[in-house]
Amino acid sequence: MSKEVNSESVSLCPLSTTAATEQEMLCIFGTGDLGRSLGQRFLQTGYKVVYGSRRPHSCGPLPPGTQAMSHVAAAQSARLVFICIHRENYDFLETLAPQLKGKVLVDVSNNLKKNMYPEANAEYLQRLIPGAQVVKGFNTLSAWALQNGPSDANRQVYVCGNSLEAKQAVIEVATKLGFTVLDRGSLTAARELEDFPLQLFPEWRLPLKLATGLTAFFFFYLLIRDVIYSYVVNDKDVSFRIMASLANKVFPIVSLIMLSLCYLPGVIAAFLQLYRGTKYKRFPDWLDRWMLCRKQLGLVALALASLHVLYTLIIPIRYYVRYRLAAHTISQIRENKTSPFDTTMAWRTDSYYVIGILGFGLYLLLGITSLPSVSNILSWREFSFIQSKLGYLTLFFCTFHTYLYGWDKFLQPSSYKWFMLPGYMLSLVVPSVVLVLKLLLLLPCVDGTLTRIRQGWERTDPEQERKKLLLT
Repeated sequence: MSKEVNSESVSLCPLSTTAATEQEMLCIFGTGDLGRSLGQRFLQTGYKVVYGSRRPHSCGPLPPGTQAMSHVAAAQSARLVFICIHRENYDFLETLAPQLKGKVLVDVSNNLKKNMYPEANAEYLQRLIPGAQVVKGFNTLSAWALQNGPSDANRQVYVCGNSLEAKQAVIEVATKLGFTVLDRGSLTAARELEDFPLQLFPEWRLPLKLATGLTAFFFFYLLIRDVIYSYVVNDKDVSFRIMASLANKVFPIVSLIMLSLCYLPGVIAAFLQLYRGTKYKRFPDWLDRWMLCRKQLGLVALALASLHVLYTLIIPIRYYVRYRLAAHTISQIRENKTSPFDTTMAWRTDSYYVIGILGFGLYLLLGITSLPSVSNILSWREFSFIQSKLGYLTLFFCTFHTYLYGWDKFLQPSSYKWFMLPGYMLSLVVPSVVLVLKLLLLLPCVDGTLTRIRQGWERTDPEQERKKLLLT
């Protein structure tokens, strides 16, 4: 074995010759956060790692057990080269074309915004080094995800490239790291992969827009009905109610509506299948998109319900409530009278609070089981039971809670200010419709047919049968 030391390399930790023969060498260009995290994960998985750097002697702290070399030396030491540098620094790679010829280059770069360049970074890299096989991959992972291993929320790795052999080599590495790999096809899909990290809550946009719209509508609706009406008709300033009382009406209203919107698309889909007599026809695109964002709708609804609970807890300490309670007590003392105990009201209020507590408890259960770390340990039957059966039970409790809140207020003319319905009555429309339709689906004659359809049975069209008979 030669005792000469390559002047272009610096060993950060001596490697045993036995391990060198058993471990595959991987090369990383770039010693930033992502490059260091990627190298650390490679080492933990059993690979040898070499870094290519402009300053191999002063490139900063690297994972123990790695080597830092010049780009030329590092490129010659491994077949797979991970390019962990920004696109604007790619130009020097063109000078390494002879050393990178026949290598598999894994482009992990991203851009700061969409359509920043006329072509994808990976396509540009392929054009710079036509003799190499470029694969786009690992760009959707963060340094934090690599340091902590594949979590449930960040388990997938997307790859694309023109060479099947090169992609297979990258897929093998990603699989050993514990990630699930999704092949997106040729290198023309690289721009799509580079746009993935730039998306800001794409699945949350519709639920958040819906929640914002409903919140704004009911806020101004109740502002007109409760605050402006009192000022105009009764010449009474109750604007202080905006901060707590009004908010504590808006949040539960929007929460109940959004919870019901989680289950309405499933009911619509069931009736569509009954109408069509088959499960093999696609749902409309709008219904597909609606069903795909049900989890986000439910979590937003849970957040609003949690705010309602917190607002309710501060009711006893509010100045307005304490003032009203003290004024009522003093008034009764002066008049030397006591209000009789109302058993009906006691039943109503206790039932109202208990049903609300049960509904919120089930609400929390739905939210917890929707987390990937929890849902992954549940069987499909368990997950379906919680999200479907207990989900409808949650909707029932929350709807019943609202009915108890209203009680007989709908019979009082004073409830209809400026002929406007109370907010709680508007919030009951959608959940009541969902529960009634679900009850129809639970009828034995309907449920039996729907179960058969979902098991593959198709209703025969008499017209088609006659055509088949004529053809035969």
